[in-house]
Amino acid sequence: MRSTTRPTTACCTLPQYMGFLISEPKSSTCTRLAEVTGISHHSANRFLHRENYQPKDMYDEAVETLNPTGGTLSVDDSVLDKPYSYSVALVGHFWSGKHHRSVKGINLITLYYTDISGLHMPVNYRIYDKSEGKTKNDYFREMLIEVLAWGLKPAFVTGDSWYSCTTNLKTIKNHQTGFMFAVETNRTVSLVKGRWQQVQDLDIPDNGLEVFLKDFGKVTLFRTMLKDQRRHYVVYLPEEVPFERDDFSKIHDQHWQIEQYHRAIKQVCHIEHFQVRSEQPVRNHIFAAILAFVYLQKMQIAQEFMNIYQHQRELFKETVGAFVESFAKEKEHLLPKLARAINA
Repeated sequence: MRSTTRPTTACCTLPQYMGFLISEPKSSTCTRLAEVTGISHHSANRFLHRENYQPKDMYDEAVETLNPTGGTLSVDDSVLDKPYSYSVALVGHFWSGKHHRSVKGINLITLYYTDISGLHMPVNYRIYDKSEGKTKNDYFREMLIEVLAWGLKPAFVTGDSWYSCTTNLKTIKNHQTGFMFAVETNRTVSLVKGRWQQVQDLDIPDNGLEVFLKDFGKVTLFRTMLKDQRRHYVVYLPEEVPFERDDFSKIHDQHWQIEQYHRAIKQVCHIEHFQVRSEQPVRNHIFAAILAFVYLQKMQIAQEFMNIYQHQRELFKETVGAFVESFAKEKEHLLPKLARAINA
């Protein structure tokens, strides 16, 4: 984060921009910010060009509320749809689980943490940059090492099958951390040394099955149904402790928080809606949207509202109600005329 040596004189600041993102119902552009606040749209544009926010800045804000020890750390990515953008930095074509095809947008990779009391927030992220020549798995390992160095001590790391490559699993194991990752149905395991089978061909009891994962070692294999499809997960524990179906279900539910996060930053925090083109403004807008979500979570924890979607609805309830009442009073004289027209 850019440090200042004296009080700022900027007309547009990070709290102001974040407040705009979570309150504006439709258009989150610099010109719209200027309309609702009275500042110049150049001030908002300069703010996005000037700052240099980093994922660590977001982590420092989030960890103030979270218990950093013993929780579940989840990894997943999402595509920020930008179908009509041209010459915009970081925009490319990526596979989208939402659209079930390759789409044009920005790929956001996130580490999301749920602590032992159930509080949850993002703690690290990367924006996929093809010029760096890295894969999403490379970004994941970088982010994992970073949050561990920052002081996070998760008991479990979770992810979908995209992130369950052997290198990732061994990296987590080397940090003495447990994991639960989805695996493809053709992943090979062994019940007896020298005999390899695909996980889809096994009879797996409800409480899991101990197997040897090829090129890794001993794990517990679970099977579940999601959207009428069989899903397989491998679980590793650094210590020999009981781990049954209830434990699996708990960790699986905690992983689902990252899916809800992806939905919220798009629907409530306007992370996809920007009209800047160069790289630094794009990165600063995405940072502000993610940090806005962090503060919405803090407000929810403080019981300022039940959930972030309710907060969004409540913002305009009185305004809409007042307009409806005023409109109805002004147009009451139309009803007799319409009734006569219908009878005629």
